[in-house]
Amino acid sequence: MNWPATIVFLVLFGLVTIMGFLAANWRRGNLAHLDEWGLGGRRFGTLITWFLLGGDLYTAYTFVAVPALMFGAGATGFFAVPYTILIYPFAFVVFARLWAVAHRHGSVTLADFAKVRYGNRWLVLAIALTGILATMPYIALQLVGIQVVIGALGFETKGFIGELPLIIAFIILAAYTYSSGLRAPAMIAVVKDVLIYLTIIVAVIVIPTKLGGFGAIFDAVPDKNLLLAPAQPGNTGGISAYLTLAIGSALALFLYPHSVTALLSSSSSNTVRRNMALLPAYSLVLGFLALLGFMAIKAGVAANPRFTEYFAQYGNNFSVPALFLQYFPDWFVGVAFAAIGIGALVPAAIMSIAASNLFTRNIYREFIRPNCTPHQETNVAKIVSLVVKFGALLFILLLPSTFAIQLQLLGGVWIIQILPAVVFGAFTRFFDPRALLAGWAVGMISGTWMAASLGFKTSTFPLQVFGTVVPGYAAVYALLLNLLVAVVVTLALRAAGRFDATDRTAALDYEG
Repeated sequence: MNWPATIVFLVLFGLVTIMGFLAANWRRGNLAHLDEWGLGGRRFGTLITWFLLGGDLYTAYTFVAVPALMFGAGATGFFAVPYTILIYPFAFVVFARLWAVAHRHGSVTLADFAKVRYGNRWLVLAIALTGILATMPYIALQLVGIQVVIGALGFETKGFIGELPLIIAFIILAAYTYSSGLRAPAMIAVVKDVLIYLTIIVAVIVIPTKLGGFGAIFDAVPDKNLLLAPAQPGNTGGISAYLTLAIGSALALFLYPHSVTALLSSSSSNTVRRNMALLPAYSLVLGFLALLGFMAIKAGVAANPRFTEYFAQYGNNFSVPALFLQYFPDWFVGVAFAAIGIGALVPAAIMSIAASNLFTRNIYREFIRPNCTPHQETNVAKIVSLVVKFGALLFILLLPSTFAIQLQLLGGVWIIQILPAVVFGAFTRFFDPRALLAGWAVGMISGTWMAASLGFKTSTFPLQVFGTVVPGYAAVYALLLNLLVAVVVTLALRAAGRFDATDRTAALDYEG
């Protein structure tokens, strides 16, 4: 047991636990209403939204997995940095409009937007189910980050005793999320983000100094890890894979329910725009974070006998904890590990709230109990948020973590299939809702088939185009099929005079 690191970790964890329960009284509102419990009353300003989105998008798994990808796969893993730059101009244009129409119509989810825009309950159901399916494994992956940290502190991680710290952490998370709703992760996100900035700034100053500078670090990385696989006759190599991964991930990120929940909690569409201008600061931190993977190669952490057992259990995911354990005093290790641990709780809380909002508003209220009161609706959302969290906990305790990773890979393929209905829907009513539903089905089936054909081990599908292999992100290929079907079916319905033009929105609704 690393007691100094554990004590610092527990103190910081205890601090955010107290904050989580006190958050119910912060910017007090009627938590019996879903707008207040699930969206914080839509009153968060620029600064709080910035912390909330940062805490939501840059998760514990990001902290662990991005450097691990750089450590194991090299340059390909760096796609995470450009995609988080590409996303913000896209979101600046799209989500300010979506915020405006959602605010005007009281929408809590993207499926709510689809309901007022298209009036087709089956399209609403498809969007809601896609969001829930994509979110569940994402919550489970946050537990992977906590597991790695708990193991690195010296706790036994096998058997019931080993699982107990994880269970306790999620009982606490469930309790303050139930009582405080979105206000809890919003308040805690401030602490989480400060800890992450502090940890990364110190790491990129101290570790390179001890390793002989960045030149020595890059010299230690094998050439095959520094460059993408070059194009060859009949194969575009790593370039097309890198490009489609970056573009596809950028298009998908803000379609995830937790991202939408954080955005819709903003106080205005201008708050959304300001955050799209300010959030690239996190991309800078992510770039430094990714470089920790190369630092771990130079440091030779995988060859350190002290970490042999951990690498055998956690694989490359242990590269960052090993780096901190090797180069920092125990008390600072506690700070860094707390940043990772709290970095799991914030997004896990938002994800569970987002999934419960989808179920309650777009399945329970739409199909099961249309006349439920706001109080009943919120109570169902609270219960579902508990079910979602403990479902994710059971998933990670009972099944290998590789299953969660494989499902999260599928989550990206799935969530991007709602893009035509949502993103294009923010600008045009060209599509027929039945065409969008058909395109969604084709995208979901084809994307899942591509991932399955690769054994769920990678999302890079080798597409054959006129005799040339073009490796690319399966989500992008499935999205192209989705769009093709949606356009063709819409044109066919228009030609047959059967186009469904139902739309409860007006042009002024989209103005912030």
